[in-house]
Amino acid sequence: MSFEAEWSSARASAGTNVSMRLNQAAPDPGGGGGGAGKPDLKIEDDHIGAIGSAAFTLHNRLQKDGDHARVATFDASIALTNHNFTSGSALLQVHDRWNSQLHVLVAACANISNHCDYTVAHHDHEERKLVTDINASKINEYLK
Repeated sequence: MSFEAEWSSARASAGTNVSMRLNQAAPDPGGGGGGAGKPDLKIEDDHIGAIGSAAFTLHNRLQKDGDHARVATFDASIALTNHNFTSGSALLQVHDRWNSQLHVLVAACANISNHCDYTVAHHDHEERKLVTDINASKINEYLK
């Protein structure tokens, strides 16, 4: 069967088995509010630190190991092109695409690592600020 025949058959049969289904979450039995005082988001600093550390390690490895074949690939594409092989220009396109995607991935890993470091540092700063503010307020007297 040719692709065109198979495609027309798939399109024709796709319309026959159509039904409507509404996707929704199960109703909340407690009337909203997310449960009995349970936080809906909890991330430990050591988890964020581990993710940031892994992203930093991946960033460093990609910078070093992701670039090891770039020069050889470029030289091969030039040599093939100079000897009138059409695969030379295709290899050059592979080289360029790999290089651009590698830079995007390295930047993304750096971004993740930096955001994790910032999140941990910002959370620690805010926590110290809140503790200081509470200790300095009159509320502290009423809690004793």
